[in-house]
Amino acid sequence: MKYSLEIDKEKCATAYGRDLHISPKHSREVCKELVGKKVENAEKILKEVIDLKRAVKFTRYNLHLAHKRGIGPGRYPVKVSGALLSLLKECVSNAEFKGLDGENLRVVHASAYPGRKIKRYIPRAQGKSSAHNEQTTNVEIVVEEGEA
Repeated sequence: MKYSLEIDKEKCATAYGRDLHISPKHSREVCKELVGKKVENAEKILKEVIDLKRAVKFTRYNLHLAHKRGIGPGRYPVKVSGALLSLLKECVSNAEFKGLDGENLRVVHASAYPGRKIKRYIPRAQGKSSAHNEQTTNVEIVVEEGEA
């Protein structure tokens, strides 16, 4: 698998989610929130978003978006957070399989971009139909072992 980041294979572990049924725009904002955090803190952030205790700041896709206390425009992307939490756990388990220390892992790269569109059609009146396409998302997460 080709990642959008050059990595050191001895100190890094990766996980890749392909064609996930989540929003690419929300995924981008949540991934931006995770980069640079320790894995324990990143998991804590995702669990707080799922429990609706912490909002994610939206920086790009924030037109007509309600403001949340302390961060400005934001939302609670629960479905995206659940998918990224499972992907982050998968990445940690890949790191432990490689022999890296699970306590000193840091998220160095997390990116989301649109995947393929699942094309569907809805039947309409008088023999017509309308497109009902579903956008999927590809997400990649890279964790690196830091100093103790």
